[in-house]
Amino acid sequence: MQNLPTFVLVHGAFANSFSFAPLQAELALLGHRSAAVDLPGHGFEATFPAAYQAPQDLGALAAEPGRIRGVTLAANAARVIEALERAKRNGPTILVAHSRGGATVTAVANARPELIDRIVYVSAWCPVDLDVAGYYAEPEMTDVDPAAFAATLVGNPAELGLLRTNFRTADPAALATFKEAFAADLTDDEFRTFLNTFQPDENLDAGTSADRAQAATWGRIPRTYVRLADDASVPPAVQDRMIREADALTPDNPFDVRTLEGSHLRWLVHPKPAAELLAGLAAH
Repeated sequence: MQNLPTFVLVHGAFANSFSFAPLQAELALLGHRSAAVDLPGHGFEATFPAAYQAPQDLGALAAEPGRIRGVTLAANAARVIEALERAKRNGPTILVAHSRGGATVTAVANARPELIDRIVYVSAWCPVDLDVAGYYAEPEMTDVDPAAFAATLVGNPAELGLLRTNFRTADPAALATFKEAFAADLTDDEFRTFLNTFQPDENLDAGTSADRAQAATWGRIPRTYVRLADDASVPPAVQDRMIREADALTPDNPFDVRTLEGSHLRWLVHPKPAAELLAGLAAH
């Protein structure tokens, strides 16, 4: 096991290490070790107010403090760096990010490239020419409407210091919006099961221009981008744009590009193809 890499897995917004459990099982059965990291304020550090239970008290939920308030991208990066430092004692590391987790691992790679033997972005944000927020104003994101989730937002983000979403809503329209964005190719039961692994709160800091990919550090690490062909929340067009921008930044170290079929969440619910892809990268 000494020469085999450890996969260090970094989740996206509102998610946590729990969502990687099926993938980790598949990796283990293929003979690979992995560690799923909970970013600060996630997993068992998350806030789940009593008002979020059933029956819900949305008025109380709108005012309830959350422990993720004030968590920064730098704090997220520090958490991942700590995990990488420990994993590196056992051999090579492959850092895998999903969705918003890509912003964190990019910051990690800027700061500590020597800890990473390969970065894998799975339909993850890889900010190069723009900040993450900047891409939402670009043509590649035209079909993505952030306001579509406004009906499930709870409280004032400026007052709470965090973004709070009611994933336990029973509103059919809201559930349909979530499913279309993240899991259109899952069954309703699979979709609702995954939705119940989400936590209500997310931090507000997705980074600045200083956290974009840096050629001298991030750019020297071998990297793979796993496109999700049917992703409606990080569409293939924006995935491809980030790949192009990264390749232009470091043309001597371009992305190794792979593609998996499916939505933003399918690879986590049905992880066998993704596990086999990752295992193949470990053999290089």
